[in-house]
Amino acid sequence: MTSCGFEVSENEWIRLKDGTRLAARIWMPDGAMADPVPAILEILPYRKNDGTCARDDSTYPVFAAAGYAGVRVDLRGSGESEGVIDGEYTPLELSDACEVIAWIAAQPWCTGAVGMMGISWGGFNSLQVAALKPPALKAVISIASTVDRYNDDIHFKNGGHLSANLSWAATMLAYQSRAPDPALVGERWRTLWLERLENEPFFLEEWLQHQRRDGFWRHGSISDDFAGFDVPALVIAGWADGYRNTPFKAVEGLGPTAKAIVGPWIHKYPHFAWPKPRMDFHAEAIRWWDRWLKGTANGAEDLPQMRAYVLDGPRPLLRRDADPGRWVALDRWRAPDRARFGVGADLRLRPGESQGPGERLRLLSPQDTGIMSGEWFTLKPDAEMAGDQRLDDAGSLVFETEVLDAPLELLGFPELVLAVVPDAPVSNLVARLVDVHPDGAATRISYGVLNLAHRGGNAAPAPAVPGETVELRLQLDACGYRLPPGHRLRLSLSTAYWPTILPSPHAGGLLVETGSIRLDLPLLGAAETVHVPEPENPDPLPRYIEHAPGSTQRRVERDLQTGTTRYVIFEDTGLTERPGTSLATRETRNENWSIRSDDPLSMRGEAHWTTELRRGDWAIRTVATARIAATATDWLISARVTASEGDEEIFARDWERTIPRDLM
Repeated sequence: MTSCGFEVSENEWIRLKDGTRLAARIWMPDGAMADPVPAILEILPYRKNDGTCARDDSTYPVFAAAGYAGVRVDLRGSGESEGVIDGEYTPLELSDACEVIAWIAAQPWCTGAVGMMGISWGGFNSLQVAALKPPALKAVISIASTVDRYNDDIHFKNGGHLSANLSWAATMLAYQSRAPDPALVGERWRTLWLERLENEPFFLEEWLQHQRRDGFWRHGSISDDFAGFDVPALVIAGWADGYRNTPFKAVEGLGPTAKAIVGPWIHKYPHFAWPKPRMDFHAEAIRWWDRWLKGTANGAEDLPQMRAYVLDGPRPLLRRDADPGRWVALDRWRAPDRARFGVGADLRLRPGESQGPGERLRLLSPQDTGIMSGEWFTLKPDAEMAGDQRLDDAGSLVFETEVLDAPLELLGFPELVLAVVPDAPVSNLVARLVDVHPDGAATRISYGVLNLAHRGGNAAPAPAVPGETVELRLQLDACGYRLPPGHRLRLSLSTAYWPTILPSPHAGGLLVETGSIRLDLPLLGAAETVHVPEPENPDPLPRYIEHAPGSTQRRVERDLQTGTTRYVIFEDTGLTERPGTSLATRETRNENWSIRSDDPLSMRGEAHWTTELRRGDWAIRTVATARIAATATDWLISARVTASEGDEEIFARDWERTIPRDLM
């Protein structure tokens, strides 16, 4: 492969049919006007100039050197782009992306072949745009994304309400309320800024108006029509992230059209993610693009359909810089063989079926059970990841095997069947698989959530009848894990998992019928151990000028007199300046959750963001705050955004809404 030089254009305008101009940063290989090249598109709301620029600069120069134009576009109403964002993955957003693809394909420097990629938002819309089949889009790479927007994103999980709903709504208020850069858009920057501030939506309001899996969530969920998706897709995720299910669902639904890779990672690109080992994402991506955008016969279509890093009993450390394990490959993904476990008369978890009618055991977890759950959306390999499960197991009903005398290797979705007798028409059940180390340390392998009202599906929930037995089937998150000999497997059940899952409206518990418990574990079986190359550069992100250091905190506070638990998050990026632009930025996030151990309606959540942009005498500051509370019948949400230029507040806007709880 010949390496190309390239030039970077910091801001190019792409005019849409309605006259709106989207801003693009473009890496152009030398000589592309004379010898056109394929292009890679990434279109996001996270600000190309000061948001994703560091990670963009770790990747697009490598692509350009390999003969690809990189086109990083700000979504409508974000960064330097004109207009106002209208939501998340909306028809307008996807239509804009299709127009951008057509614009790229028509440029004299482009061969007409376009790839699309991204992580998280960009991974989502890559799949969703591909499902619309714009003619020039030939392949996608989707990282940390989903094929089912209702069940595998930051909003809801099998009818359970994720606290990330509030967190991300506040994050988007913070991103969308920032000003465009005057150095790139000129004197219109203030007009564009005020238009955004006056019209940006509070996303949580719309999300809570759709608590069932209705048409709002089916839009963009490619799992509803896998048969209509024919674009080659490389789908990547990490075990330490909330998006771990997508690669499995993609290969199950798409078949040979999709290839999957699952590593040990948090929510980051694999060439700089934690825990290690990392993956040489650039080489992997270039091979994919070469096959599908240049037609190079390199065998990418014959890659194993599933490559996964099987964790080997990692300890629940305060920071997991590297996880033990091995890479395995399956040429074709198939439904795994399963090992069944039940509960014996001694209440031990044992291979085989549960024995006899069993017992009815009472389960009523304290509302603050779940403080070691970590966060759904992980950006660091520390307290954001699930910690030692012993604290949460204290509020749970646990069933445990004897010490294992042989390893147990898993890859796929665990499934749990059991019968319960609920006290209330709406309640949550959380199931966790836990690796218990010889010294008692407990690592979470996988977990699943079920709002009992959603036991028959997410589209038409129905309340349970208190006092009547209901049989439940719960699929836990995908896992790739080896329990070594000398360890034990634990099944932990709870009715709370706060703050990851917001509480149901009732404080009632469940009776668990132990004789009904059936745990089916997906066995890895025969799989080839493979080598997945790591990147040569151990530190690929560019260094920025630090004017003030950053810091991060996660802590739990308990008031033993009132029974109130508080979960507190503080993040400060520090004040950093991107070299060559003189633009310095800073973000601080304060997030506080509280609940009384005996009262689900005492739950409160508040997320508070402050963002700063500075260059010389120009200084912009925005503050975004979002709150949630609940009664037995309603969600109570509010938000406020203020904006200041210099020391003067120039804008303030408030939202306050009461939204009925819909069997949640």
